[in-house]
Amino acid sequence: MVFYIRDQRKAWNEKLINSPMNMILIFLSLLSSLSFVVEANSLPTYLYHDCLNTTFNNGSAYQTNLELFLADLARQAYLDDKYSIGFYNATKGNDPDKLYALFLCRGDVNKEICQFCVNVATKNLTTDLCPSGEQSIIWYDECLFRYSNQSFFSIMSLDPGIILYNTQNITGSMFGEKLVRLLMEAKAEAVNNSKMFATRKVNLDDFHTLYGLVQCTPDLSKFACNSCLETAFANLRTSQVGSRVLFPSCSVRYELYSFYNEGEPPAPLPLLSPPPPPTQPPPPPPISSKGRKKTWIAVGATGSAIIVLLLGSSLLWRRHKRDKVCLVEEKSTNDHEVQLLHLGEGSIGGDYSYDILQGHESQEFPHFPLGIILEATQNFSDENKLGEGGFGPVYKGILVDGKEVAVKRLSRTSGQGLKELKNEVTLISKLQHKNLVRLLGCCLEGNESMLIYEYMPNKSLDFLLFDSTKSLKLNWKRRISIINGIARGLLYLHEDSRLKVIHRDLKTSNVLLDNEMNPRISDFGMARIFGGNQNEANTKRVVGTYGYMAPEYAMEGLFSVKSDVFSFGVLLLEILSGKKNSGFYLSEHGQSLLNYAWKLWCEGRALELMDPVLVHSCVPAELLKYMHVGLLCVQEDPADRPTMSSLVVMLASDTIVLPKPTEPAFSVGRVVNLAQSSSDGKVASSNNEVTLSSVSPR
Repeated sequence: MVFYIRDQRKAWNEKLINSPMNMILIFLSLLSSLSFVVEANSLPTYLYHDCLNTTFNNGSAYQTNLELFLADLARQAYLDDKYSIGFYNATKGNDPDKLYALFLCRGDVNKEICQFCVNVATKNLTTDLCPSGEQSIIWYDECLFRYSNQSFFSIMSLDPGIILYNTQNITGSMFGEKLVRLLMEAKAEAVNNSKMFATRKVNLDDFHTLYGLVQCTPDLSKFACNSCLETAFANLRTSQVGSRVLFPSCSVRYELYSFYNEGEPPAPLPLLSPPPPPTQPPPPPPISSKGRKKTWIAVGATGSAIIVLLLGSSLLWRRHKRDKVCLVEEKSTNDHEVQLLHLGEGSIGGDYSYDILQGHESQEFPHFPLGIILEATQNFSDENKLGEGGFGPVYKGILVDGKEVAVKRLSRTSGQGLKELKNEVTLISKLQHKNLVRLLGCCLEGNESMLIYEYMPNKSLDFLLFDSTKSLKLNWKRRISIINGIARGLLYLHEDSRLKVIHRDLKTSNVLLDNEMNPRISDFGMARIFGGNQNEANTKRVVGTYGYMAPEYAMEGLFSVKSDVFSFGVLLLEILSGKKNSGFYLSEHGQSLLNYAWKLWCEGRALELMDPVLVHSCVPAELLKYMHVGLLCVQEDPADRPTMSSLVVMLASDTIVLPKPTEPAFSVGRVVNLAQSSSDGKVASSNNEVTLSSVSPR
């Protein structure tokens, strides 16, 4: 049948071409199809997918059936006009390798949107997301597609179940009552019409309208549809301003804005395929020489227009293909790891939250669908890139509600991985402090592993501190405020939170600055939790950044709260001097910043440590006190270093008598020289997974 259609189309086109004036018909046909290409370039809105842990053998009868079925699905659905109906189920093959599949489009979308969504869904699910699954399902806002090696037609299915909800709470005593009435009316209509689809809206007050939508797969019985919707209603977050539940057999959604097409779906566009040609087209009238000349002019103009249209269509098709690749590239291998994390609910940019109802215990943590992140970062465009860290690149994103976020994307070449990401998710979701960065959520789909933070408009401390021009923004008063904020954040981690947390990678690039220049400690991928009476631990896997690591940790793998105190001391001296400890030896003939500060202190020239940009704003007595505190933090013996609670008191008091510092540890300079000796001049990495240079600003 396919070849017959091609032959008919070819013959029809040849007859048109033989009549020059009929070239205009081709132009009009291409013009109408171009509008469809432009419309199709807008990808459907991805929501979620699920691949069960079942696989078939390559070359098996089931795989053959799947490939044949998908090749035939679009054509058969088109010929049977199933996209207008918005629902199609079919089988292929014989038991035990029989394939069952269906698609369902949202009841208010037209046939072209339905067809395009189904084509994208089948391609993404079977080729990229679940390339070897025997049972898979994918949801888009406009459609769902599902297939299995077991019959599920006319059977109510509630597994897997997904909840999305707005994190903003609803106010008003009448909301719940009106919502229940709206959903019940919509359900009553849906179970009694052939599409099993219904929408409703009701005015909440003079300014707000509540919109609702319910839908079942039309193969269900009325009883099964009613039961499925009742279960969905029970899982809605009805205390929020918007929520939806997705089951394989039904879905329900309500919002305070219109999210569906009200009224009848728009009329379908003309078919892309041309109509059958007449068997005996009438001969063209005789053309005079003058008319022939005009005809050739028309042919030339029309031909040029056709070439332009073809080139435009080609560019649009390439862009569409590229966007699809960006959306689904390399998603297949990590799905089982994502499921192992059991990350359930959470906010999507302060707008939506996301739950997976698969019998797993929810850890009340935010999860962002990949499609939202791609849209927010413009497919990770270079213009949105904020910087590069040990974890990977960081991008600025703008969510649909206008909220700005920072997206930290795990690089495949990063020394960190899913374990560190899970560690950060687990830790920071349980920590709340004004001097800790706020983690909004994560995205774990396919090969993508990302953390989504609140956006810090002033980037990281090192971005400003070590730049001779930008550091002018950091006057003395502001630097003191940053030092005190970092100290309070560490005190919270060590003593005031319900967990005793050792950060293990405190440095200037991991201190972010909000719009008011308040410091926020970030990057908890390397952090460790201590038990109630535990004070130190030993590890064979040393992680962190040379230049900030305590000597006992770098050399022996011993770490404790005093390891973070050492890192804080290095950071404090960097803030006072405006110089990097890890690179200071280059300008000071092999001396580390700690060595240089100690030398100035002993020689009574401590004020020479001051960053030159602070000359007009610095208070000398305060600089001496903060330098004194910094030297106390970097003493070689951990027992000689103060705790963070003592440090906070020291920094806040002008009368307390500080103990005399001893000579600091100088092991840092030797390690940095080791990094310098790398033969290719690039940043080297050690067997202990330690970064040998400071990370680029985020």
